Amino acid sequence: MSHAFAKTLKSFELADGKKGRFYSLPALAKQFPEINRLPVSIRIVLESVLRNCDGKKITTGHVEQLARWQPNAERVDEIPFVVSRVVLQDFTGVPLLADLAAMRSTAARLGKKPKAIEPLVPVDLVVDHSIMVDYFGTKQALDLNMKLEFQRNQERYQFMKWGMQAFDTFGVVPPGFGIVHQVNLEYLARGVHKARNGKGEGPVYYPDTLVGTDSHTTMINGIGVVAWGVGGIEAEAAMLGQPVYFLTPDVVGFELTGKLREGVTATDLVLTVTEILRREKVVGKFVEFFGEGTRSLAVPDRATIGNMAPEYGATMGFFPVDDKTIDYFKGTGRTKSEIDAFERYFKAQGLFGVPKAGQIDYSHVVRLDLSTVAPSLAGPKRPQDRIEIGNVADTFRTLFSKPVADNGFNQAPELLLTRHLLEAPHQERGVRMRDNPPTPMAAPRFEVEMEANKPTPMSAHPLSGAPVEAGPVTIGNGDVLIAAITSCTNTSNPSVMLAAGLLAKKAVEAGLKVKPHIKTSLAPGSRLVTRYLTEAGLLPYLEKLGFALAGYGCTTCIGNAGDLTPEINASIQQNNLVCAAVLSGNRNFEARIHPNIKANFLASPPLVVAYAIAGTVLKDLMTEPVGQGKGGKDVYLGDIWPSSEEVHALLKYAMNGKAFRSNYEQVASDPGKLWEKIQGVTGATYTWPESTYIAEPPFFEKFTLELEAPAADAQSPAGQKAARNGNPYAVHGARIMALFGDSITTDHISPAGSIKESSPAGQWLLAHGVQKTDFNSYGSRRGNHEVMMRGTFANVRIKNLMIPPLADGSREEGGVTLYRDDHGVTEKLSIYDAAMKYQTAGRATVVLAGEEYGTGSSRDWAAKGTQLLGIKAVVARSFERIHRSNLVGMGVLPLQFKGSDSWQTLGLTGEEFIDVIPAPDLAPQSDAQLVITRADGSKQTVIVKLRIDTPIEVDYYRHGGILPYVLRQLLGE
Repeated sequence: MSHAFAKTLKSFELADGKKGRFYSLPALAKQFPEINRLPVSIRIVLESVLRNCDGKKITTGHVEQLARWQPNAERVDEIPFVVSRVVLQDFTGVPLLADLAAMRSTAARLGKKPKAIEPLVPVDLVVDHSIMVDYFGTKQALDLNMKLEFQRNQERYQFMKWGMQAFDTFGVVPPGFGIVHQVNLEYLARGVHKARNGKGEGPVYYPDTLVGTDSHTTMINGIGVVAWGVGGIEAEAAMLGQPVYFLTPDVVGFELTGKLREGVTATDLVLTVTEILRREKVVGKFVEFFGEGTRSLAVPDRATIGNMAPEYGATMGFFPVDDKTIDYFKGTGRTKSEIDAFERYFKAQGLFGVPKAGQIDYSHVVRLDLSTVAPSLAGPKRPQDRIEIGNVADTFRTLFSKPVADNGFNQAPELLLTRHLLEAPHQERGVRMRDNPPTPMAAPRFEVEMEANKPTPMSAHPLSGAPVEAGPVTIGNGDVLIAAITSCTNTSNPSVMLAAGLLAKKAVEAGLKVKPHIKTSLAPGSRLVTRYLTEAGLLPYLEKLGFALAGYGCTTCIGNAGDLTPEINASIQQNNLVCAAVLSGNRNFEARIHPNIKANFLASPPLVVAYAIAGTVLKDLMTEPVGQGKGGKDVYLGDIWPSSEEVHALLKYAMNGKAFRSNYEQVASDPGKLWEKIQGVTGATYTWPESTYIAEPPFFEKFTLELEAPAADAQSPAGQKAARNGNPYAVHGARIMALFGDSITTDHISPAGSIKESSPAGQWLLAHGVQKTDFNSYGSRRGNHEVMMRGTFANVRIKNLMIPPLADGSREEGGVTLYRDDHGVTEKLSIYDAAMKYQTAGRATVVLAGEEYGTGSSRDWAAKGTQLLGIKAVVARSFERIHRSNLVGMGVLPLQFKGSDSWQTLGLTGEEFIDVIPAPDLAPQSDAQLVITRADGSKQTVIVKLRIDTPIEVDYYRHGGILPYVLRQLLGE
């Protein structure tokens, strides 16, 4: 069949004189002149819609709708966006691979060909979320942490290796190379792709576009790639040939003017941008940067800003391609022919260059003069809460005694400065991290033992082996106990990493030190970082201050900080201390970094080093000394802060194309001995060997090729009547599982960090022979639904407001609820246990929440776990983009209160029964009824908005979710 827009297929000349073909937007603009003023990001999406217009999934109407995009039109049309590739990180990639394996098992069970389930676009999984900072402050930390990583994760890595041999287009970047987004930026992104049509004609070139199973996929926006994070369930659909459907977005133009002042870093800039855009409410919108200030930013600075799009709520933080992009491609080792084709293609499309003010029609314009940006941190609980460095100490003092509802810690003011003596480590403790490692083991068994009491005035640090000064150690509120240079956001940026190294050098030369009980770590997103720090002569100074290389991965930023010493944990818990972590990450939500660290601050890498030296956030680093150096002399931040000139002089070590090529060639040629030793299942279908890490998910247990009508809600006669009347989607007689406040994150709903022994997940692991030392994390166990459904709503800091307040007005923390049976008996249980009892009784449940429900990581288990607990609907004041779509993708109804309505204004307590009655046709964003039956029998009907946003989401929901929908399509072809 001929292409409906065949006349737009044009050619452009390559450097070798050959021709490349492309679907030309300038040619399409002859028919739709509006294209010439469209945002660059919209035009790149339009190219995909144009090129993939097949008259079925993508029609001429879709092309016309997007070509006629208007800045402030009502957003009712959905865009079918076919991406060029998919990237995964291992925490989200493993459950995705488990779903694909389950699809193949289901196909085999139905007598279909398992190979019908095959990714149609390249899929790259980067193992970056598994390494933890168990060892630190020693040059052996990397080796020891990686050996532990492989011991803990052998079953997961065996499963990944099965995927590599089972699927033709599935590749893995093994542990130890870096973080997915930095690896994507430095290596996986090729600029443009080309496809041949088999007719002997020249290849068709098209832009690199993708979705990733991590919200910070947007880092790649820094080099002009249209991409964003999705849940694993959406990524599966994308890799299996389905377009990514999304509502036509508004595009907010962000004009940058001026230049950053001396001493101001890219981190300070991104925290400022995050604060501004959160205030502008850009959730679900594209943000596109333009203007003279944007042109001055190097790609690493752009990537830092793009990376944090999830923190300011946007779908993307996009930077157009220009000369700075070409420079970056050269410096990171892309080939000359690749770069040439990339540049010529974007120029032929009219997409090269950062627009000036007035050239593009944006939905709204935000402006920032770069010269107004000041050194800042963000925290202590959210990334958008920016604090200028001079206000950090006062802000902490104020929040210490403020109520929790005001972002405070609800402590008595007179406790702020109290200090507590740490118990000495028990003599027999030493460091025996793995007395009982799992078998069979991928790495040789090892133990590290250190003397608890050396005959000198120094003793071994219980975890790191770093020397601890003799004498008493005290800790108190505001003390920095974790200082981590971590996360792709900042470790991808040579300017801030070199600044951290230079500050460390000046600090060491001044005689400053970091107290040994502070857990310090360096965990870059790429091996190139330690290479240039070494070549610049800076790594030894970081090591001297305790910032030894601990791993190449996300580590502290995603909650893999490893534990603190038992003595520190005991003191925090016994004295209810509010201690701090300072990290160069992008997330600082409650209990994410460490369950016992309540105040978490995001900062640039040099400020992480500075606060590690200061040892407390109660010190004003703008007016007070960072510490005392040689001879007891006061040393101030200004004394050790590197100048822009000093940083710039060392940037030559960071951009070395030959080094980049050499490093990433090793993905195939030298992946590491630990990885090479991993062996597992082979064949087209997975055999599901017994494992507490990998289990066949239950999502296809009752799957049939034919879509069956939903069963009538048998809970009540009213439900049966509704089903007979053509509305099988109504839910009747549901109990309330939880009442939540604002900003419930996906970390609250599905934590990634440590598993408590007393939790339902911990108890299940113990019952299956897993020792506490081998629990690993929730994130690492996402391939096993038994663990993950027990971990849903299990965050130690989540507050179910159904539980009455304590005597002092504070709220109980942890995943508990009040279970109510049909005979008036109320019992406090874990949410998991209550969910199982409700399911046994045949009783549906719902969750009610406030603003920004589902903020945070693109964590599909937050939706999968919700579904497996039997929760039929979530009613909130507003939803974060990815989690809302994931709920629909798992067959859970998202509903949004209208106007000023909330569960609080409705006076709900959790005693009520709830009926949810959507329109029978599930029309996108239509009105639905919430019928509340109170304990006295009275009823109240409230109108809420159905947040099934697009027609394709209606189909997903009717099929029971996106996975059954896609599987029926694949097996029915």
